[in-house]
Amino acid sequence: MSARHAPLWPVWLMLLLAAMLELLPLPGGLSRLGPPWTAMVVIYWALMWPGRVAIGTAWLAGLLLDVLQGSLLGQHALSLSVTSYLVLRFHLQMRIFPLWQLTMTVFCLLLLEAFLRLWIDGVAGDARAGLMRFAPAVTGLMVWPLLMALLDRSRERLERRESRFT
Repeated sequence: MSARHAPLWPVWLMLLLAAMLELLPLPGGLSRLGPPWTAMVVIYWALMWPGRVAIGTAWLAGLLLDVLQGSLLGQHALSLSVTSYLVLRFHLQMRIFPLWQLTMTVFCLLLLEAFLRLWIDGVAGDARAGLMRFAPAVTGLMVWPLLMALLDRSRERLERRESRFT
């Protein structure tokens, strides 16, 4: 099935939910270990619907995350846009990867996204937290297979529903 005519509002709803999940406080020292939900959702949708969810979507989701977290405006927007570009550039190769290889690729993308945010903070004069900046990527590595399964079910429902109406 094609995603050509499927509605985009569920994607935006999932991106909003992912941004809200990143805002949830975790107990104690776990607060810095929360997975980068928004980055993972952007990666998933750019991988599965490359013609519809692209760099502009990543940019807007990043701006939303910047505003919600009170971070430097454009920081998440730039890092998610670069990540989205790489997914769009290599989506045909990535889609045929087995799950373990796709998970490792997503891990590398999450590390890159975290590094870009660290670099932007360094340019802005606020480079702190060292290696703990990369801890969410490790958490994302562990969460990715489950998140991908959940998003696959949602995407398949959207595509099935749309195919009934066309």
